[in-house]
Amino acid sequence: MNVIMKFGGTSVADAEAVHRVIAIVSRQIAFDPSAQPPVVVVSAMSKVTDRLVEVGRLALIGKGAAAASLLDELLARHLGVAGGLVQGVDLVDVTAALERWFAELSDAVRSLAPEREVSPRATDAILALGELASSRIVAAAFKASGVPAVWVDSREVLVTDDDHTQAIPDMDATAARVRDVLGPTLASGLVPVMAGFIGATAGGVTSTLGRGGSDYSAAIIGACLEVDEIQIWTDVDGMLTADPRVVAEPRLVPQLTFAEASELAYFGAKVLHPSTILPAVDKDIPVRILNSRRPEVVGTRITAEAGASGTALTALACKRGVTVVDITSTRMLMAHGFLRRLFEVFERFRTPVDVVTTSEVSVSVTVDNPKRLRDVIENLRAFADVATEPEMAIVCIVGERLRADPSLFARAVTALGPIPLRLVSQAASRRNITFVLRDGDVPDAMTRLHQAFF
Repeated sequence: MNVIMKFGGTSVADAEAVHRVIAIVSRQIAFDPSAQPPVVVVSAMSKVTDRLVEVGRLALIGKGAAAASLLDELLARHLGVAGGLVQGVDLVDVTAALERWFAELSDAVRSLAPEREVSPRATDAILALGELASSRIVAAAFKASGVPAVWVDSREVLVTDDDHTQAIPDMDATAARVRDVLGPTLASGLVPVMAGFIGATAGGVTSTLGRGGSDYSAAIIGACLEVDEIQIWTDVDGMLTADPRVVAEPRLVPQLTFAEASELAYFGAKVLHPSTILPAVDKDIPVRILNSRRPEVVGTRITAEAGASGTALTALACKRGVTVVDITSTRMLMAHGFLRRLFEVFERFRTPVDVVTTSEVSVSVTVDNPKRLRDVIENLRAFADVATEPEMAIVCIVGERLRADPSLFARAVTALGPIPLRLVSQAASRRNITFVLRDGDVPDAMTRLHQAFF
């Protein structure tokens, strides 16, 4: 079975974690020696991307020396991990690559600081370092442990547009690069080790797919190779029936559909990046979520068709920290074009909405990214009254059976009992129902729903 294996930040957080990754990949190779070698995609080490975000922030406020000092700390961490995994000439090579990359970025942030401006292009250059460093170390560790592997620069494979910090892949160009770069590597029996999250424009400028984009990277490469399975290795057993930070003792979901997984990911399930499954859906490639700390657990398999399930719902999800925006205007009554004008404002300021409800004279939406919300509100007030309600949350119930069993909606509302609901919406697919409520009510709401259905 040909597979692509993506390992998240906690799976490569330190030398001990990388040793586990080596064992998992070695076991995969031994399981099916006739298959082509797996492609391995890795994230930045745990918490590194957050620290690199801080590097960019320090440069933006003119603290170049502090940004460079933070990079020195990150370099020391990476050199320490490398030293625990690799020896001899390979360690010399890894150390030289790491020191060069960190020195180049340190010089860059020092030059950016006086300008107090960090462009999206510069942000990508900063954030890309985490994945580049971790993948270089993991590739060397594979080789040191006897796994035939080679580091492949993702920027030579994944081609994107120039919308920095949230670049869109060029699938045709990427597929051609996959054939030219990865094809010969796999044919020679080597395991390609690549950085997730990053690519490059057609002109060779470093780009990123946005936070969480390592999953997306793996799916893109997997789709181009038409592998049999895309494996996402993380620090939980798979997709759970609810967020364990909110609900005590959630259950493992052994199988769900692409559509269910997409809804859960979009509405807050942290295990899977929402974009991950798009290339998989296009090629009908199963995605499996697995735990690198407990590789013996079967995990969650995501496929096109629903499997047998003894539960009424598949899972619950919640998205916290959202804002409800109410737009009211009597000009909306019996008027065409009002909704177009309204949503053009959100489009202009690149602010997506999650839940939408309408009445004769009002529209209510939820927004989870307040970055441009003030601009949105000012422009909406040119033709409507606008009110906002922050500190809200979305609780979502998901399951294919919602389409066939209308009683499930009644059961959910009954389970929520005295909790006040701000908005209620059922998607056109009738695969999910969303409830908008106060953020402080989320733990009670999720617990009530979980007890009722699971």
